[in-house]
Amino acid sequence: MAVIATGMLAGHAAAVGRAAEQPSAALDEIVVSAERAGPGMWHVRRGDANVWIVGSISPLPRDITWRSKQVENVLESTSLVLVQKPIEISIPRILWMLIADRKFLMVGGGNGLKDVLPPALYARFAAQRSKLDEPLNKWERYRPIIAAAFLQQAAFNRVNLSMRLDLGAALRMLAKKHGVRIEEIKVAGASDMLEALKTMPAATELTCVEASLSTLEIGLPRLVERAQAWAEGNVERIANLPELKEVDACRSALDAGKGASDVISRIRQTWLENVEKNLRSAGTSIAVVNLDMLLERGGLLDELRADGYDIEGP
Repeated sequence: MAVIATGMLAGHAAAVGRAAEQPSAALDEIVVSAERAGPGMWHVRRGDANVWIVGSISPLPRDITWRSKQVENVLESTSLVLVQKPIEISIPRILWMLIADRKFLMVGGGNGLKDVLPPALYARFAAQRSKLDEPLNKWERYRPIIAAAFLQQAAFNRVNLSMRLDLGAALRMLAKKHGVRIEEIKVAGASDMLEALKTMPAATELTCVEASLSTLEIGLPRLVERAQAWAEGNVERIANLPELKEVDACRSALDAGKGASDVISRIRQTWLENVEKNLRSAGTSIAVVNLDMLLERGGLLDELRADGYDIEGP
């Protein structure tokens, strides 16, 4: 769930900053590539009602070529594709935030990132920024979690990973190709992730900044392996890649406080309601759902099993 939250924040960061430059020899080479990739699919059914769930993850290989014969075959007998309405990331909204609510994005009081981060945490941030050959003052004016999102995005770009790839958009295109109706799942209160920044406790923010830094320091190989496993449709391999303890700590902090976790909870509940709605009548539909939300303990698949639905994994 912390990855989902970080991904949303990184998406907003991408809207207000430029992408990283070309790869540098100063960064260790960890490259992932994928061709003719296909994700795993779960088949959930009750009687004549069927929902196929495609698990999406982020980040993914930036140059991935996604093709799935299984998805296209299911689409031939499908009447509906369910995709989440994209979280609002618009230039007018970002500009409004920078003018009206600048304090939620920037470090205030004439201070900089160095003034608000604990010295040890700032030293780690500066070390990763230097490793990326970025200017010494880059991202200094942004609040810690936004600066960390920029840094993480730049590091992902260097190892050929992207937070911007949208499996939902790919399914939309396939659905149109096959003449299948598309329904957007709208999550109440989740139209703008920036709103979560207004209620995020400072301690939670620092915990999640540490998680981002640990990801860059020691967690990139795991993310690269995870992205490659998704590209190969190897769900078991993804499930067996342990999460960093720092990321678990960020998730726990989010769950205990306010902010991003509330949005994530609403997303999880909204998906459960919509999948079950489509399992109450005969027919076949496809849903694109975040893989972590599917696989986590007590996640969407566990809830569907508890409600008595038959589930066949990939």
